[in-house]
Amino acid sequence: MPDLSIYDAKAAFEMACSAPGSWHVLHTKSRQEKAISEALATLKIAHYLPLVSVTRTYGGRKVPVDLPLFPGYLFLKGSKDEVYTADRTKRVAHIIPVSDQEKITWELRNLSLALTSTVPLDPFHYLRIGVKVFV
Repeated sequence: MPDLSIYDAKAAFEMACSAPGSWHVLHTKSRQEKAISEALATLKIAHYLPLVSVTRTYGGRKVPVDLPLFPGYLFLKGSKDEVYTADRTKRVAHIIPVSDQEKITWELRNLSLALTSTVPLDPFHYLRIGVKVFV
């Protein structure tokens, strides 16, 4: 199985963009994002799992840990057969079809560029629908 500690998000995104098929969002079962990513990589199914590096303290030691930027979600690009193959891993809670393929490709490309920059990204937990923000 591929080692996610050396998971190259930019390369994974570029591979997914060049893959045939359409984007689907997989809502995963709790804390299964990395496991399903490994399973999909083994099955050679194009997917994108945006990860952020966070420092956690375990037993008084600071350890860098890669966590999903969107906990519980993974982006898969492929045919319906590949989506159902991913569903058969028993790690998927829901399959969310994407209606606007161009928009999600644009958004994921920008997200990939932001994650490869040296500027730290931190999710803001207190956003609500309708609140204007400046980035």
